[in-house]
Amino acid sequence: MGDTVVAGTRDVDAAPVAWREAGTGAPVAFLHGLGGSRTAWEPQLDGLADSWRCLAWDLPGYGASRPLPTTTFSALADACAAWLTAADARPAHLVGLSMGGMVALHTALHHPDAVRSLVLVDSSPAFGLDGVTTAEAWIEGRLAPLRAGATPADIAPSVMRAITAPGTPDDVIAAAAAPMARISAAALEAAVRCLPTHDLRAHLHLITVPTLVIVGELDAETPPCYSEHLAAHIPGARLVVVPGAGHLSNLERPDIVNRLVAEHLAALDDARSEETARHA
Repeated sequence: MGDTVVAGTRDVDAAPVAWREAGTGAPVAFLHGLGGSRTAWEPQLDGLADSWRCLAWDLPGYGASRPLPTTTFSALADACAAWLTAADARPAHLVGLSMGGMVALHTALHHPDAVRSLVLVDSSPAFGLDGVTTAEAWIEGRLAPLRAGATPADIAPSVMRAITAPGTPDDVIAAAAAPMARISAAALEAAVRCLPTHDLRAHLHLITVPTLVIVGELDAETPPCYSEHLAAHIPGARLVVVPGAGHLSNLERPDIVNRLVAEHLAALDDARSEETARHA
């Protein structure tokens, strides 16, 4: 295991899962999206590490993490739970963006003892909720540039420009594109083929942990109606729409997302403290 300390963060290049962390306190695990990696959460690690232990993983096969034999949501949930155990971070608050939110949902269902709460950012209860997009067309559209010889790094700027809100500043696009450069073509293809298998609509009512759902007002990739479905079917879930943000709310409006996550976590910390005091 090689550890590197950079500007208050610690990179843990462990096997099978590598991660970046900062801060101390109750663990908060950040799960990136399809085109991300552990470096996609810098505003959150910077903004929340004063109060919580923040850990951001490289999805299996991404960055410094080993690939899975087969990439499925069940296997990713198992890998997430095992990672939290290895990092001594159970139970953790899971914050998942897009596909990371899907992994967080599967982890909460398959390993409820590993999850303290959920924050689902720009995510979805199932693939293809628009009733138009087919898995085959979606996969082909995302793999075509790779088949033509492009690397994830090559396509990252255009991909991030396409999924963020119109007029997103160039520095935000660059910050969003940089994590995608850490992904191999093979790992990206495995994740692309996995994502359309996601459908938890029949199981959302089984999630019992406190859940906050966040979505960008201008998210066209997983529109607000997808998050409305999550909030309506997860018991007690709360929905917040981030004004002016697209599909990468955590990078486009980190001020708002950090405040919402901090309020969610602080409320649960307060509730736990009150419960402990009552039983003292």
